[in-house]
Amino acid sequence: MRIELATGRLEVRVRRAAFPLEALCGFAARANPKRGFLFVSKVLGKHWPARPAAMARIHRHLAQALTQSLMPSQGPWLFVAMAETATGLGQGVFEAVLEQQPEAPALFLHSTRYRVAGCRALDFQEAHCHAPDQLLYEPLEPEHQRLFAEARELILIDDEISTGSTLCNLAAAYRARNPHLQRVHLVSITNFSGDKRAALFSERLGLPVSLVSALDAEIDFRPAPQRVEQPVPSAVGDNRRRLDQLAATGGRFGISQRLPLRDSEVAALVDDLPLEAPLLVLGTGELMHPAFRIGRALEREGRNVHVQSTTRSPILLGSDIEQRLVFMDNYGEGIPNYLYNVDPNAYARIILCHETPSDSLTEVCAQLGARCVPYTSKPTLTS
Repeated sequence: MRIELATGRLEVRVRRAAFPLEALCGFAARANPKRGFLFVSKVLGKHWPARPAAMARIHRHLAQALTQSLMPSQGPWLFVAMAETATGLGQGVFEAVLEQQPEAPALFLHSTRYRVAGCRALDFQEAHCHAPDQLLYEPLEPEHQRLFAEARELILIDDEISTGSTLCNLAAAYRARNPHLQRVHLVSITNFSGDKRAALFSERLGLPVSLVSALDAEIDFRPAPQRVEQPVPSAVGDNRRRLDQLAATGGRFGISQRLPLRDSEVAALVDDLPLEAPLLVLGTGELMHPAFRIGRALEREGRNVHVQSTTRSPILLGSDIEQRLVFMDNYGEGIPNYLYNVDPNAYARIILCHETPSDSLTEVCAQLGARCVPYTSKPTLTS
């Protein structure tokens, strides 16, 4: 497949696929001189409105393939999803593994770009990103700290793998903290790293490495002679949020069970709407998984639901990016955030999932209009 983008020509050659390429992703041009293309996932819920059932199908598929590698291990298992794009995917895969092995000694974390004073973290780099600095916080709870310190299996989850450098950077930083680590598993929806990458990653890390994906392909990108350049917005935030303004028991600081939700609270979000009314459940930034879980619960009732999240990633309009809303972030960082391929008027209600204070939502709510209903994702919810 050959894709012409404003930034150059992308060629994709599929080698193995559990799902058709066109069912998994489209393509777009990044406003980023470090990498001119983007895979626009249709099953991730980030840059394209996704059906919760399609997202759940990917979670289960990756979890089943992963557990075949994990079965001989006694754990503990540390699952880490990459911010911001794969935070929801990673937690979905983690929960799908727990459904298959409920007693597994497993912990889920996701990396982050938000600095919280007084919390110990590993620093690593995502070199191709317009915001390269990433953090992985150590857990807050004592039992989670034990799992983090003693994990034998490290499962790193991203939406796509190309060079794999970011994942190797994180694995190396974590191994320096935990000498007990025995194996590393790299999990992604799409893998473009090549059929020999597992051996190369293993040689680089000095540990056995396995690759799990729904599609393997090769890519070749040729930048346009005269590339369309746009100024890249600042990705350095003011870091104004305190720990008590974030979901402290979620993926950013460690969780070892399914995300707890109250069914009554979910039902109350839409109990005044007919069953067929179109709904969008919208996450904010790294807080993606609550939107998926709410969307999946409503979908199981027979409701017409899509899931998506806002993002700080600047993407050029064109190709598979047809619409773009721009607003200041709700974390007080002063960084522009975006919502792609969403027409607010197409939905009877937009449920906006957030962890930050309600007064942080002024700009995004103004863009979404009167159909927007905020929902606070707090750590005090019980199942």
